[in-house]
Amino acid sequence: MGLQRPSGGGAGTDMADIKNYTLNFGPQHPAAHGVLRLVLELDGEVVQRADPHIGLLHRATEKLAEHKTFIQALPYMDRLDYVSMMCNEHAYCLAIEKLLGIEVPLRGQYIRVMFAEITRLLNHLMWLGAHGLDCGAMTVFLYAFREREDLFDMYEAVSGARMHAAYFRPGGVYRDLPESIAQYGESKIRGPQAINERNRNRKGSLLDFIEDFTQRFPAYVDEYETLLTDNRIWKQRTVGIGVVSPERAKNLGLTGPMLRGSGIEWDLRKTQPYDVYDRVDFDIPVGKNGDCYDRYLVRMEEMRQSNRIVKQCVDWLRANPGPVITENHKVAPPSREEMKTSMEALIHHFKLFSEGMRVPEGQAYAAVEHPKGEFGIYLVADGANKPYRLKIRAPGFAHLAALDELSRGHMIADVVAIIGTLDIVFGEIDR
Repeated sequence: MGLQRPSGGGAGTDMADIKNYTLNFGPQHPAAHGVLRLVLELDGEVVQRADPHIGLLHRATEKLAEHKTFIQALPYMDRLDYVSMMCNEHAYCLAIEKLLGIEVPLRGQYIRVMFAEITRLLNHLMWLGAHGLDCGAMTVFLYAFREREDLFDMYEAVSGARMHAAYFRPGGVYRDLPESIAQYGESKIRGPQAINERNRNRKGSLLDFIEDFTQRFPAYVDEYETLLTDNRIWKQRTVGIGVVSPERAKNLGLTGPMLRGSGIEWDLRKTQPYDVYDRVDFDIPVGKNGDCYDRYLVRMEEMRQSNRIVKQCVDWLRANPGPVITENHKVAPPSREEMKTSMEALIHHFKLFSEGMRVPEGQAYAAVEHPKGEFGIYLVADGANKPYRLKIRAPGFAHLAALDELSRGHMIADVVAIIGTLDIVFGEIDR
C-alpha cells in the first residue's frame, strides 16, 4: 500500500511519486560490521550512487609509528587488518630488512611463509562466514569458526596470543616452533575419555598438530562448497552481481582476489616472490566473469592452495633445524640463556629494548600478497631509532573506493553482497 501524504490543500499524492532519496546504510547495519557508513542515493530500491564515509575507526597508526621505536611499532601492525595479523607484520618486517640489508635465516623464512598461509586461511574463513551470514546463510558461519579455533591455537602456541601475535620480527621470527601444544583439560561436562579424544591430535609437537590440520582441512572446504557453491539462493545473490571487467579492475587499483576474480593472474607471491615463495609449489586461481560468485570461487580455491603451501613448509621444517632469527644483535636480541651469562649479550638486550635498533637513512617499499590484496609498507628512515615516516598501502582502501562503481544499478540487498565480496576490514582502511 502506498503511504498517503497528508492533504495540505492539494490532491493527496501517492508517496511512490517521490523517488530519489538518500539512505544511511550503517554503521549499525549488521552487514556494515560496525564502522562502515554508506550514504546511498536511491531511485526506489535501485542504487544510483554509493558514497562511503570513512574515518569512524581512525587510530593514527602511521603517526603513532613515528613516535615509537621500530620494534614498538610492530604490534600496531597486527591491529590494522585484525583478521590477517601476521601478514601485516610480514610487510613491515620486510621493509625494515630492506633498509637494514639483513638476511633472514632459511628456517625463519619457512616459518614466516607457513604462518602467512595459516593467516590467509584465518582471513578467508572469517570472510566466508561473515559473507555467508550477510547473505542469509547461517550454517557456514558456524562451520568456518570451528576451523578458526584450531588456527588460533597455532597462533597461540608460537606467540602466546590468539590474535595479535607480534611473532614476526625484523630478521626472522620471535622464536622457534614449540615441541608441544596446549591440551584440553577435564571439566564437569567432559570426562577423561571425551577429553582424551579431543586431545588426540595434540599429543605431539606444533608441527604434528599443523600437519594433522592440513590433512583434515580439504574435507572441510568440501563441506563449505556443499553448503554454498551450487546452492541456488547463494547463486542468485552472487552471480552477475558487482561485475568488474579486467581493465576496470586494473584501473581501480584492485588487487588480490578482487583482481584475480576478473581473470587477471597477478599474485605477488609469484610475480615478486619474497621469503621462500619461489621454493614452494602452488597455483593461482582466477575467475572468468568478475562477479561476486567468481570472487567467492577464487577465495575457496585459494584456501586449498594455502593448505598445500602449509603442508610443504611442515615437511621442510621437520627435516631442517636451524636458527630462526638473524645473529645480528643490533637487530635481534640474544637468547635468554646468553643474556643471563654474557655481559655483552645483556648490554645488547638492554640497548635493543630501551633504545631500539638504528636503521640507516633511506626509503623502502615492501609489499606482500596479503589475503585481501597488495598490502604495502612504505618506510622512510633518517638514521634514528624510529621511522621518520610510515605509509601503509591498504588493499581494502582501493576496494572500498570501487564500491560506488560496483553497486550502481543494483538493489540495496545486492550492496550487502558486494560489501561481503570486497572483504573489507576497517582497521587498515581508516588506519
